[in-house]
Amino acid sequence: MPNQFAPRSRKVRVLATLGPASSSPEMIRKLFMAGADAFRINMSHGAHADKEPLVKAIRALEKELGRPSTILFDLQGPKLRVGKFEEGKVFLETGQTFVLDRDSTPGNADRVELPHKEIFAALEIGARLLLDDGKLVLRVSGVEKDRIETLVEVGGALSNSKGLNVPDVVVPMAALTKKDRIDLAFAVEQGADWIALSFVQRPEDVAEARRLIGGKAAVLAKIEKPAAVERLEEILELADAVMVARGDLGVELPPQQVPLVQKQIVETARRMGRPVVVATQMLESMIVSPSPTRAEVSDVATAIYDGADAIMLSAESAAGAWPEESVSMMDRIAIAVENDPGYKARLHFTQTLPDPTTADALSEAAKEIAETISAAAIICFTNSGASARRIARDRPSVPLLVLTPNEQTARRLGLLWGAHAVITKDVSNFEEMVAKSKRMALRHGIAKSGEKIIIMAGVPFGTPGSTNMLHVQRLTGKELEGHNSD
Repeated sequence: MPNQFAPRSRKVRVLATLGPASSSPEMIRKLFMAGADAFRINMSHGAHADKEPLVKAIRALEKELGRPSTILFDLQGPKLRVGKFEEGKVFLETGQTFVLDRDSTPGNADRVELPHKEIFAALEIGARLLLDDGKLVLRVSGVEKDRIETLVEVGGALSNSKGLNVPDVVVPMAALTKKDRIDLAFAVEQGADWIALSFVQRPEDVAEARRLIGGKAAVLAKIEKPAAVERLEEILELADAVMVARGDLGVELPPQQVPLVQKQIVETARRMGRPVVVATQMLESMIVSPSPTRAEVSDVATAIYDGADAIMLSAESAAGAWPEESVSMMDRIAIAVENDPGYKARLHFTQTLPDPTTADALSEAAKEIAETISAAAIICFTNSGASARRIARDRPSVPLLVLTPNEQTARRLGLLWGAHAVITKDVSNFEEMVAKSKRMALRHGIAKSGEKIIIMAGVPFGTPGSTNMLHVQRLTGKELEGHNSD
């Protein structure tokens, strides 16, 4: 077993979705050992009773290994669907007229129920409706209070309850459905570290979730609608992190636009100092195959070169035949990319200019000093995690050891690029800060005798938002003598 105290040998994080293929404590442990830094629990599938054992297994692993665990609950969001058909399925011909209405009578090849009244008020003539993940395309030719007439532009088979996407308008629906609110309360009760919001359209969606969560978990906004891309900076002002959710984003946007939007979201999030996750179909073929395609490997590598904080596995780890191997492959791709001599230059294509604050100035200075003096690591004392996020935003070339007395903060940092969080008692004076930094650097294997470390903290100690100090120290290698724990 690897040293439980040692940080990962790469800085990008791996977020693994749990599901039928990875629900046992044994498999969850295997996924962690293979490289999973955080675990996603998808609330679109299964009952609450299925989720509780997952949380218990993750927290038990945290206790066993002595390192914080990170749990993200992903809410389903307002999934739009058509009604049912008399025969269970119809075939729509390209060029025909097709009607969506409020009549609950089973549909046929001419019409079907659309049980979402908000869409009728929002649609305009000329807007597109995408069915079954974009396989069918309808163009709105007429709109009434309870009836939408469309022209079928791309036909095909359509069966009961297939999904509907409305890419051209903002639908006035709350981001949180009744189910989401129930699931949100459950997630908070279970001690979720992150709550992911699906189908965010506007900043108000994030504000509503924050109000309900009440600071008990961090908020991640999933960007999967064009409307959210248009208001990205406003959404990021309110969210703690963001996800490039390429599934529905790839349905609502032309395929060739998705890579451009992905880079835009990653760059904006990095510039604003918010962790960014790239997700969906990263190693899709590993659902059934023990090895990915070369194109998938390249896709994962591109996200890492762009500077994403985390890369995510969906069905690959949740329902596939090779969950452990999928995580291991992510881990190996990340290590290979980060060992590329050209990685650093590519990583800094995105400029992350500091805000005019003492903390931002010190964070940027820490990165520069680390490279100038060839320091082994940057050590950051933080209560809220804000200092760690500032340092990570600059993507330093050395490991970042985050020391915090706050268990909640340590767990949330599982999605932050390069951060290795340790829960430890706070310090009360300068000498104690230096001594603890040296011991932790040795104990966690990020520095050794004779190497220099950079320490970043705030005085007075224990005061949130007081980061105002940068200090360089050299290790003698004897700092652990007489100290068994911290």
